[in-house]
Amino acid sequence: MSFDNYGGYGTMSNFDNFYGSDNYSGYHNNIVVDQSKEVVCHSQTVEIIQQQLAVLREYAKKIVTEQICEVEVQTVVFTQFVSGFHDFSSDLTRSSGRSVGYDDSIASHIGSIHDSSGELTSNDLGFEGSSIGSNYVEPSGNNWNSASSPSSVGSAYSLAQSAGGLSS
Repeated sequence: MSFDNYGGYGTMSNFDNFYGSDNYSGYHNNIVVDQSKEVVCHSQTVEIIQQQLAVLREYAKKIVTEQICEVEVQTVVFTQFVSGFHDFSSDLTRSSGRSVGYDDSIASHIGSIHDSSGELTSNDLGFEGSSIGSNYVEPSGNNWNSASSPSSVGSAYSLAQSAGGLSS
């Protein structure tokens, strides 16, 4: 499915070029694990994690509503963004067959999306969505157990989906 020039909006020109044709959320990107980086997860209080993720969620909403004026384009782009989280959820539950991690090179751009006053920039960050995964880091140290975790994670996922009003 192509979204190039969707609805006749010029802002949708070359939409499919970011992740590539038939790769809406980047799910089919090649993953290249950066063996030179050794990252170990460390437990943080859940409230701190919830705060950090809330900031990212609200910032995503800021980006979409301040930098896209067409509501149809807002809808397509935000749904594409959310689809990437669905993909990551499948990684976390180990149902995707892919490793669990993140692209460290892309994550390093976090400070480049706003200026010193906190206003959004319109800078080209110099990457395509199809390159996401080429500097992949897999933090070690989690408690995944291949015997018991599929069941316990499945239960946690179902409960979380129910709490969020989503079907699993």
